[in-house]
Amino acid sequence: MRVNVSNALAPTPALKPAADPDLEIADPRFRALLPEERWASLPLAIRRRFSKRLGSGESAIYAGEVLETIMSRIGWCFAQAARLIGAPLPLARTRHVPAVVAVSEDRAMRGQIWTRLYGRRGGFPQVIHSCKRFAGPTGLEEHVGNGVAMTLTVDACEGALIFRSQDYFVELFGHRLVLPTWLTPGATLATHAELPDGRFAFTLQVIHPRFGLLIRQMAIFREVES
Repeated sequence: MRVNVSNALAPTPALKPAADPDLEIADPRFRALLPEERWASLPLAIRRRFSKRLGSGESAIYAGEVLETIMSRIGWCFAQAARLIGAPLPLARTRHVPAVVAVSEDRAMRGQIWTRLYGRRGGFPQVIHSCKRFAGPTGLEEHVGNGVAMTLTVDACEGALIFRSQDYFVELFGHRLVLPTWLTPGATLATHAELPDGRFAFTLQVIHPRFGLLIRQMAIFREVES
């Protein structure tokens, strides 16, 4: 039997890493907001979480607890004033209270509805609604109510996904009015980081250019299997 020596000695082609079938058929909208190398630097669990494709009537549910919410006096005042637009900021200083986040698809607005329930020591939980729309100059906006919204930039740093406000604006009669800095609470920064035990950490910070840190909320969540 003859053996083709040239074929036998030919180098074996390098095997490519197995593709994740979940990501191949997933929602690409968050992925499109990052350069490919930045997206690839994130843990697989975060990439899967932000690629989850939700059908009509479906929701992704995450349950956990708020470890701590701290706020300065000025931060507390900003949070109370924001009640006029639906109370999108934590209203009280709390520690170790239950929290639930539900994410559902909003096909009419081509985005996602985020509903957050934060327990309080007395009374009903605080409920915060917002809509993330994949639109605008940065590709992502968060609308909180009464026409008030902010544009968001997305980045990855040290294995965490980071959302940072760029501008705040109001939509009135079909026009967009960017708010001056003195009417805003400053930069809003939300960080999503994976934990070793399958949970993830969420940190919200509101930092004013003059008054410094106004609000910081730290929470941990785990996905509730459907």
